[in-house]
Amino acid sequence: SGTLVNALAYHFAELSKAGGEYRPGIVHRLDRDTSGAILIAKDEGAHRDLSLQFETRKVFKEYVAITARVLDRDSDYIEGRIRHHRHERIKMTVTDDEEDEDAKDAVTFYEVSERFLGYTFVKAQPKTGRTHQIRVHLASVGCPVLADQIYGGRNCLRRSDLVPGVAPDADEILMPRQALH
Repeated sequence: SGTLVNALAYHFAELSKAGGEYRPGIVHRLDRDTSGAILIAKDEGAHRDLSLQFETRKVFKEYVAITARVLDRDSDYIEGRIRHHRHERIKMTVTDDEEDEDAKDAVTFYEVSERFLGYTFVKAQPKTGRTHQIRVHLASVGCPVLADQIYGGRNCLRRSDLVPGVAPDADEILMPRQALH
């Protein structure tokens, strides 16, 4: 059905089962529409070793993103407990409620690489590995990832977003997905 799991099952006779029935072999995942590397383990031993490296923070993860709006600090930590949104099933949210048992601590470090008129090119290093962590943290400080439909409200970047008055026939899509790699 066009998924990574289906492709892995087709190409490999054996995959680690440590990731569970729906994620055989998958050690590390990415949000949909985020590009990057995914780690796959063929056996349980490798899966266990790789998972432990993530758990003990021996794996350094760095993402680059373009934000809609300009971050005001050159670098900073965003600390915010993350939980599922109460009304929107696919969305996560930051809460400051220390008593919320469903929320998990999350920390993201970011460093601005370059600022543009209305946008920021930024490097982000998640210190924890929560669902949508970078996306929800950047949105929580008012600078969602560009073209992030869930947290930024738009699912693409069009020429007319950058150049006012573009004719409808010339209004091409410049970025068809969220700007996170």
